[in-house]
Amino acid sequence: MPALAKELVSRNVAVIAATGDVVSAQAAQAATATIPIVFTVGSDPVRFGLVKSLNLPGGNLTGMTLFSSTLVAKRMDLLTQLIPAASLIALFMNPDNTNAETDVRDAKEAARALGRQTIVVNARSEREFNAAFTTIVEQRCGAALIASDPYFLSQRTAIATAATAHAVPTVSWDKGFVTAGGLVSYGTGVTWMYHQAGIYCGRILKGAKPADLPVLQPTKFDLVINLKTAQSLGIEIPSKLLFTADEVIE
Repeated sequence: MPALAKELVSRNVAVIAATGDVVSAQAAQAATATIPIVFTVGSDPVRFGLVKSLNLPGGNLTGMTLFSSTLVAKRMDLLTQLIPAASLIALFMNPDNTNAETDVRDAKEAARALGRQTIVVNARSEREFNAAFTTIVEQRCGAALIASDPYFLSQRTAIATAATAHAVPTVSWDKGFVTAGGLVSYGTGVTWMYHQAGIYCGRILKGAKPADLPVLQPTKFDLVINLKTAQSLGIEIPSKLLFTADEVIE
């Protein structure tokens, strides 16, 4: 990432769209203090030093955040509603993600508040997915919470396939996991984020300054349920969730 960012700066580009989550935004930030940067991240850009505040970024960076990590309590609550007997929940994590430590902490706190225990199961690559889900089954976890991670999103079909093969119910942050065969998701899709990033890049090309463009946050969060997956797992979806779901895949 640092090498790619330096190459863009050497070409004196008009704006950099850093869309590889925090790591790409930080690489671009380190490479230039003058070229405008529009980032897309899933976590808090203030905590990672990308901007001074959400409303007033204050430098050459602005962008969009899904704040996916902060919704982990809601996803944990969904799991307990779907699978009340799940006393132990697996946290399916990518340890290479810069936000992994915070995600684990938040997930553990959310689980404790609901009277649930957690274990962390790490996977860095596709070849580790099956082994991770084997561990989840061996540890008798009732379900798995899929961490917000760009690599996991790119591998959503492989993750959903491994979860299905091991009969593990999953809750995730993006609809793509559910359409691939996961059980449920709650969050805002990356489509919104990338669309808004394109709009911000356009505004900057027309003369806007990143310091004057507030970091955008989603205002709508979708609950998506794969009823076919629920049936194959023998899970009866509560009527309340079916009625409030934004989309039910049958």
